[in-house]
Amino acid sequence: MKIALLSYSTRPRGGVVHTLALAEALAELGEDVTVWTLGRGGDAGFFRVVDPRVRLRIVPFPDVAGEAVGPRILRSIAVLRAAFTPSGYDIVHAQDCITANAVDRCVRTVHHLDQFTTPELAACHERAIVRPYAHICVSAAVAAEMEAGWGRRAVVIPNGVEAARFAAAIPSRRHGVYLVTVGGIEPRKGSIDLLEAYALLRDRLPWLRLIIAGGETLFDYRSYRATWEERARALGVTPEVLGTIPHDDLPGLVAGAAAFAFPSTKEGFGLAAMEALAAGVPVVVRDLPVLRDVFGDTVRYGTDPASLADGLLAAIKDPDPTRQTRGRALAFTHTWSAAARRHLSLYRRLAG
Repeated sequence: MKIALLSYSTRPRGGVVHTLALAEALAELGEDVTVWTLGRGGDAGFFRVVDPRVRLRIVPFPDVAGEAVGPRILRSIAVLRAAFTPSGYDIVHAQDCITANAVDRCVRTVHHLDQFTTPELAACHERAIVRPYAHICVSAAVAAEMEAGWGRRAVVIPNGVEAARFAAAIPSRRHGVYLVTVGGIEPRKGSIDLLEAYALLRDRLPWLRLIIAGGETLFDYRSYRATWEERARALGVTPEVLGTIPHDDLPGLVAGAAAFAFPSTKEGFGLAAMEALAAGVPVVVRDLPVLRDVFGDTVRYGTDPASLADGLLAAIKDPDPTRQTRGRALAFTHTWSAAARRHLSLYRRLAG
């Protein structure tokens, strides 16, 4: 079967990580897989080495000085649409709203549902739900939300996790004793709430550092970042913002943390938190239905800065080995091989 997987970037965001891992697992099963994406800012390759059995088509997408989010969204769609050749593929599978808008007929994975204020992005999000002829969600909670809101039924196929890679990681000791989060500084990641929670923690654990990794995104969060920095100054805290971490360095950074914070306000699965469980690190997440559905009793939950701080304090001062064992076992149940087989079964039904 000839399969095209479409992603909007070469850089390490959750959907891009998902796309590459799924492509490699499908290729391992003997399928003919091509990943199409935009090479933003001159990127000629992905953030990591990709299995050579996967074909790569990286469409140049140069930066435009001063370009706003709306026009950048429309240009992204237009550039990929002009370059992509759907003929010859049995399945075209879009992993985000931009790529789903760039093709006329596709399967779409809805990783999470969001609300946008930028008109072009809001329209892109809506079309990418209503136009595809088949849908996949990475959790039952998101599938239920989509059916309730749009009347679209999705097949639920959870993410895979590179659990062995994180379980085998040598913990980093470069940053002392630290709390870590992965995902950058943006509204959906609950970054200001985490800042507030960290300030409360510092009152009780003055030696604890906050490390923030990741952050590559298509959207413009400069005003939110400015508010975050202003709040950090007011609270008297100085988190260490590392930006995008090299692929080979991420497992050690996660494994070396005293706890992993995941205060997102919108998620579809929580891959970064599941990777932390694989590394044996205590995890505290936002109390969302989707995260309850995915993680059950393997993590601690918080609803606001105070309860997030309480959960993190308990995780650091009184870690629960039984909970951590359950968490690692859960991470190992989510394999990319199983995810690929379920995708392939769906593809064959659709192509048939």
